[in-house]
Amino acid sequence: MNDSVLSGEAVLSTGGARPVLRFERVLARPPEAVWSSITDREELKAWFPCEVVVDAWEPGAKIDFLFAGSDLTLTGTVLEVDEPRLLAYTWGEETLRFALTPEPGGRTRLTFTDELGPSVAARNAAGWQVCLARLTGETPAGDAWKGYFDRYTAAFEPALGPQEGPPAGH
Repeated sequence: MNDSVLSGEAVLSTGGARPVLRFERVLARPPEAVWSSITDREELKAWFPCEVVVDAWEPGAKIDFLFAGSDLTLTGTVLEVDEPRLLAYTWGEETLRFALTPEPGGRTRLTFTDELGPSVAARNAAGWQVCLARLTGETPAGDAWKGYFDRYTAAFEPALGPQEGPPAGH
């Protein structure tokens, strides 16, 4: 497995069938509270990049991802659920995985991975860095995404080739 770390943020693994981005964050809340943040429709609105609509978090359930102000809609399927430790689902052509591990002092280590196509790794890494900052209670600057994207593009292009920016209209 080939790993590339940029500024202590994303780890890019290129040793599998598809590249995988991995982020780790320690949140000052117990796993049950973090679980709510990654599964509750209202709590997701505070940090996730789109609205998430799912009837039940159970394997095989269909998920709709609605992007406000856009015609872009993705669909997905719940793959794994082990409350409050593990949640995995498809997000369009990608697979997202959230692993929650209790830490001392009532905290939680979140290990988030995104298995994705090679040409969108920098775009997604920049986007997830902003989203995960919001999840941990930070307020990233409005233009933070662009700086992250430029750094990730420089780091990932040698291994993955040219990187795509955001979809048209975003």
